[in-house]
Amino acid sequence: MERRTIGAAALEVGAIGLGCMPMSWGYTESQRSLDSSLRAVHTALDRGCSLLDTADMYGPFTNELLVGRVLKERRADAFVSTKCGLLVGEQHIVANGRPGYVKRACDASLRRLQTDRIDLYQLHRADPEVPVEETWGAMAELVKAGKVRSLGLCAVGARAVRPARAWRRSAGGARPRSRMHDGTLAQLERIQQVFPVSSVQAELSVWSPEAREALLPWCESRGVGFLAAMPLGNGYLTGTLTPGQGFEPEDIRARHPRFTAEMMAANQPVVAGLRRVGARYGATPGQVALAWVLAQGRHVVPVPGTKKERWAAQNAKAAQLILTREDLAEIAALPPARGSWY
Repeated sequence: MERRTIGAAALEVGAIGLGCMPMSWGYTESQRSLDSSLRAVHTALDRGCSLLDTADMYGPFTNELLVGRVLKERRADAFVSTKCGLLVGEQHIVANGRPGYVKRACDASLRRLQTDRIDLYQLHRADPEVPVEETWGAMAELVKAGKVRSLGLCAVGARAVRPARAWRRSAGGARPRSRMHDGTLAQLERIQQVFPVSSVQAELSVWSPEAREALLPWCESRGVGFLAAMPLGNGYLTGTLTPGQGFEPEDIRARHPRFTAEMMAANQPVVAGLRRVGARYGATPGQVALAWVLAQGRHVVPVPGTKKERWAAQNAKAAQLILTREDLAEIAALPPARGSWY
């Protein structure tokens, strides 16, 4: 598989990563299987998808334990990315960016992952009660201690910004610009003064392209890697979901406005367009969606999540699909997705 670099340290990873969250958290619980998930991780590594993305909050903790079982056998094949900064309670999630906690969280992740170093340690969310520079400084000390190789930041939750009420006209006056990532950009400017940022992780897909406006250019101009979360639109862009099929209560899509029966039906033209492009190459809509993300820049690494071996292999194969200018123009002409978080 093609290799791409993350950050100024030029850490190499496969062009497509593997999001491990669905194996333990956030999606259909009844379809989870430890054995199936382990096979999916091995399949991804076999095909060059070296970046394994997890977090201590997934489970919580069980996702890192799962990844650790693979790392115990194949540490040299993997680029390990995990996160800290969020605590999961019974009915809530809270941020904790206290320096002492961050250091303890890192040690706990190392134990669960069965490794002596984390390749990319990401701040999941900044703690509003702790200056982000203090949290980032504690993470930088982990790099100096040899426990972590590089640091990354996950984008501020889009719902916290409410860009639907915060639009402004561009310089030309024709097209409004989303301010969705203004909070993240402000954080990046602050922490970059403390220790170099190697990566930024945020949602990016055909139906959620907002990161292209300001976040991707910021990363590209500074040699910072971009990890594209949810590049398959939470599974919708694969074309395998049926409008009105319903989701189990704990599945994040059960509360997502784009996954109501009405919105899933309304957004079918997006999938149909990807399917048309894919038909020219013998590719699936999901593979076209991943190829579109890859085409956004050499610093971009899509991180599709899955818990099944079949999809891991199919996602990896998308790295071989090179879209033409005409293909990209056709995708750009598709109607924008309807429904949002807001």
